[in-house]
Amino acid sequence: MTPTLKIDFVSDIACPWCAVGLFSLEKALDRLQGELQAEIHFQPFELNPDMAPGGQDLGEHLTQKYGSTAEQQAQIRETISARGAEVGFAFAPGGRGRVYNTFDAHRLLAWAQGQGEGAQRQLKKALLAAYQGRAERIEDPEVLLAAVAEVGLNVTAARDVLESGAYADKVRAVEQLYQRSGIHSVPAVIINDQYLISAASRSRCSSRACARSRPSWPRRPMHEPGAAAGAVCLARLAHVCGAAGAGRAGTRCLGSRTRSCAAAQGHRADVATLDDTRHWRHGRAAA
Repeated sequence: MTPTLKIDFVSDIACPWCAVGLFSLEKALDRLQGELQAEIHFQPFELNPDMAPGGQDLGEHLTQKYGSTAEQQAQIRETISARGAEVGFAFAPGGRGRVYNTFDAHRLLAWAQGQGEGAQRQLKKALLAAYQGRAERIEDPEVLLAAVAEVGLNVTAARDVLESGAYADKVRAVEQLYQRSGIHSVPAVIINDQYLISAASRSRCSSRACARSRPSWPRRPMHEPGAAAGAVCLARLAHVCGAAGAGRAGTRCLGSRTRSCAAAQGHRADVATLDDTRHWRHGRAAA
């Protein structure tokens, strides 16, 4: 029997490293076909929930938020583009131009979760392509609906979602859940509701975080159904993520009070475990 991993991918359309992380994860899963199955659920996170309509110039925003210079930003864009090319994602050559509020995009993703197998994943990738790949105005309802049409979902139903404010409470509740759990940077990958991998820009990614941190994870009783198989699958997935070009990225985000795209700081990768009280506990950080 092929083991199944539940994967919650916590991310924001506004974060370029979330695109890199998703495509890296997909490549890793492709290489593991026949060894494990994965159920991927996309969970909302907003890097800039208070962004005003019309957005903000990207360079100005990065300088205000992270203190980076134009030269540093150009270097980061070059690194992101190279990493994206490695995993099959093409970023807009000149960057995405402006930073926008992504709340409506998250509402559509919550709606897409109930639109059939694979619908949410397809829409997620279409939204990333629109914003990160073509620098389109991701707060614009017509841009969002074009992404819906691109993946063959019901545009009329999606328009009703946008106009009615549907799924707003659900998205807010899920965002708050993960914030209370200590997630303040993205992308963050949660395996089987128990293991947290928070990836960023400079590590050889999830593989090294998992491999080095695994001894400090709490042991599940080996008589528990699927425990042994789950541990093997997690280690295997972690190993293949590195080979698939997930990158050496990591950020020590747990417990941080600053919302940040994982690549912005370039810190080490963390693995944490979720205990019975639903709070994250640090694992050993990977170098």
